[in-house]
Amino acid sequence: MTISWFQAALLGLFACLSSMPGLGGTTIGNYTLGRPLVGGLVCGLILGDIKTGVICGVAMQLVYIALVTPGGTVSADVRAVSYIGIPLAMVAIHSQGLSADSADAANLAKSMGTLVGTVGTVLFYGTATMNLVWQHIGWRAVEKGNFKQLYKVDWLYPWVSHIVFSFVPTLIMCKLGATAVTAMKDALPMDDIPMKTLFTVGALLPCVGIAILLKQIVEKVTDFIPFFVGFTLAASLGLNLVSCAVISLIFAVLFYELEMAKTVRATATAADDFDDDDEEDI
Repeated sequence: MTISWFQAALLGLFACLSSMPGLGGTTIGNYTLGRPLVGGLVCGLILGDIKTGVICGVAMQLVYIALVTPGGTVSADVRAVSYIGIPLAMVAIHSQGLSADSADAANLAKSMGTLVGTVGTVLFYGTATMNLVWQHIGWRAVEKGNFKQLYKVDWLYPWVSHIVFSFVPTLIMCKLGATAVTAMKDALPMDDIPMKTLFTVGALLPCVGIAILLKQIVEKVTDFIPFFVGFTLAASLGLNLVSCAVISLIFAVLFYELEMAKTVRATATAADDFDDDDEEDI
């Protein structure tokens, strides 16, 4: 598989769109197009291999399933993961002759996505730093009463930042990186230690994403039970994602009904404890 300049340019365009957190409110930009699960489909459509793209996207999404950006602080840039990491992972999978739905292909995708995601933080902070220039221009326009200038500050100038730190790096890294990844086939044989190490690291990376997710939502030991049930069902029955999602929905409804029952009981108890006679004496 190779990546043409036109395909690399399309990937760069989507990298620009996914680097905008407020594109379409919060429904289109970074929070949707930037997710590896969506980026895998987009990359698959652009490169003509939807199956491999989606599989790479699913594998990388598991690693970054709990990624948040509190206060603008990022540990990895999903824009780079989705539109640099996934295309290069697809090229690597094809060049190594791996089956798209094999465990080795998923582990290779995770390793490459994590590497690119960490490097992509430079792009994130570069975009944020250049945007400060447009903010200063906006403040000066406000001080002078030139409010029409704000339209350019909000809608035009930020595209310069995204082109410099999203479009151009994605274009270059996807086009030139694809050649380097293809050459990796000869430099790093499948049965050599570097490739085996890459597969091993990739197999462990989902543990990081799941651990971060658990740290955010688990408050007591019993909160682990739904996770254990889900993994047990998936491992023993071989359920797919749709079946697991339906089962998780059933658990969510049950927990919701239990919590509502507790609330109703607490309200009824409080009403019974209220003494009308005491109220009248007061």
